[in-house]
Amino acid sequence: MKKSTHSLERERIVAEAMRPVATELRMIDAADLVSLLRFERWGSLTDLVSSAAELYFLPGTVRFATSGEFRLDWDTKPEILLDLEIKPDGVTIYAQLSLTDDQAGIDINHIAFHEPTSDPDEETRFLEDTLSKARFVVTPRKPQAIQSDNQAM
Repeated sequence: MKKSTHSLERERIVAEAMRPVATELRMIDAADLVSLLRFERWGSLTDLVSSAAELYFLPGTVRFATSGEFRLDWDTKPEILLDLEIKPDGVTIYAQLSLTDDQAGIDINHIAFHEPTSDPDEETRFLEDTLSKARFVVTPRKPQAIQSDNQAM
């Protein structure tokens, strides 16, 4: 995708939303991910991505796009690249997630708004809003006052 000021902002929004999923996937040993990609174990990779995503997103929002690769040479640390489809309501994002030893990154290949507008800023706000709505939101519980048996009620 040709980069513009809007695409950079959109990548930031998607990267922030995908941060916990990438963190989960980085807990998997790189050698295991390399072997799954090398031997084209797409079903296993689909399960891993789905399991990582289901902790943070509604079902079906993030899925493995049955493609990926790895970069591994004798003098470098491994880099795992996984193609993803991110589908919150109203938009489909085709992206590549990059996983390395100490960081993750996202590169958006294409964004398809189901109802495009002529205002890129409005579409960017919509993207941020719909990704937020697709996430599981855990609201912190209010601490309850604990009374001991000796306290008068």
